[in-house]
Amino acid sequence: MSKILILVALLAAQIAPSDRSQITVKNAEVSSGVVIVSAVEGKTPLELQCNKGAAFCTVLEAGDYLMVRLPKNYGLYDCQNADIYPKSADPGTANKIGEYCLTERK
Repeated sequence: MSKILILVALLAAQIAPSDRSQITVKNAEVSSGVVIVSAVEGKTPLELQCNKGAAFCTVLEAGDYLMVRLPKNYGLYDCQNADIYPKSADPGTANKIGEYCLTERK
């Protein structure tokens, strides 16, 4: 158990404040076993995806959240991974709501 806490603390220490941003989820849907979340970060449209049934794959409700981009090679998916937290959470101590593959929509 202590090894897990140390790992979480190390990962939290690696997350720079610049890797954190507020996003607004517009909608979410499930299509062919993939959860697709449409959001915006400032004015930039984003798409978050995860495999339905995977750990931390959540169909997010519309609203504001904190997004933390994970360092390269961290996370479940072979892409830019992002964890989602409640809007005012501290990622170092809060439980994440979901983990997603992050893509920028054009």
